Amino acid sequence: MQEFIPAYLYYDIYVNSLLVLLLFVYFHCFVLNLDDRRNLLFINISGYILLLALTLFMGLRPVSLVFVDMGQYAVDFLNYQYGEPIDTRKDVVFEYFIYYCSKFLSVKGFFFLCLLLYIIPKFWISKYYFGPYWFYAFIAIVGSFSFWTYGVNGIRNGIATSMFLTALCLDKSKAQYVFLALSYLFHSSLILPTLAWIMVKFYNNPKIYLLAWLGAIPTSFVLGGFFTSMFAALGFGDDRLASYLAGSSGSFRFDFLFYSSFPVFAGWYFIFKKNFRDKVYTMLFNTYLICNLFWVLIIRANFSNRFAYLSWFLMALVIFYPLLKEKLFDKQRLVLSKVLMLYFLFTYLMYFVYYD
Repeated sequence: MQEFIPAYLYYDIYVNSLLVLLLFVYFHCFVLNLDDRRNLLFINISGYILLLALTLFMGLRPVSLVFVDMGQYAVDFLNYQYGEPIDTRKDVVFEYFIYYCSKFLSVKGFFFLCLLLYIIPKFWISKYYFGPYWFYAFIAIVGSFSFWTYGVNGIRNGIATSMFLTALCLDKSKAQYVFLALSYLFHSSLILPTLAWIMVKFYNNPKIYLLAWLGAIPTSFVLGGFFTSMFAALGFGDDRLASYLAGSSGSFRFDFLFYSSFPVFAGWYFIFKKNFRDKVYTMLFNTYLICNLFWVLIIRANFSNRFAYLSWFLMALVIFYPLLKEKLFDKQRLVLSKVLMLYFLFTYLMYFVYYD
């Protein structure tokens, strides 16, 4: 059956539509203060429209190899429908999730449910931390460079990171550890941010973690091959991730390192220059540093962006949290609008460079 929108056009529509919306937001911030009633009405309506539009657009996309791993997920789903026994060798909860979904959903219904599990926690954490200003955090998250890929391609990993974000909203509840465990059982690579989050609960000094991250760059440049081989031998993550570690592209990804430095600079600036003091923010920043440090050490590994995503999914929160929590600048709405636009422009420019 011919699809109304060809699969190869989906990313183009997504990225260009977000650009138009962000231009509206950008100029809107020049007109109204953040706490103006008209602005609050505008961002709330825009936020819910964006949530609904993205959910329908991404969730009802065609089942196509244009979305790469989506094809394999579809094969696994159909195999379970045809009676194949469940595979419990890896990511047990996710396999049971596919297995039981195959008993009462169509393949398109399954992918729509996956999208809901991916996007709703991002909406929830935006509302949880930022209240009436949630829209700015949400549009930053969905405008992140890695957002689209892990909603339509690396679906299992994307859902696992969303479960991790759900856990962050349950910091005062024992249910937090349930969702941390679920994130790991959906995708075993989530052991890294889970252990990092637990670590910073006990030791939360950003200066030490920042110095460790900075030290990892020259260390990786000189000894990167050693760390790649060491982590491959330890069997980090699952078999596929271990296979990525076993090979090396030989190139030091300065482009992705530059991108990874955005939240590092933001955290340093807000904590040490602006004296922003917030325990949750410091924990987010330190968790990002630990996870990104791991990636820096294996930066030459094949498909190293899959490891980078274990920190990148926190990027928007680290950059925008202080701007939405406390007045740090005289004209904060203008600073916020400019940072939002600059942040998204990396995604947009990579649209022409990386995806082309």
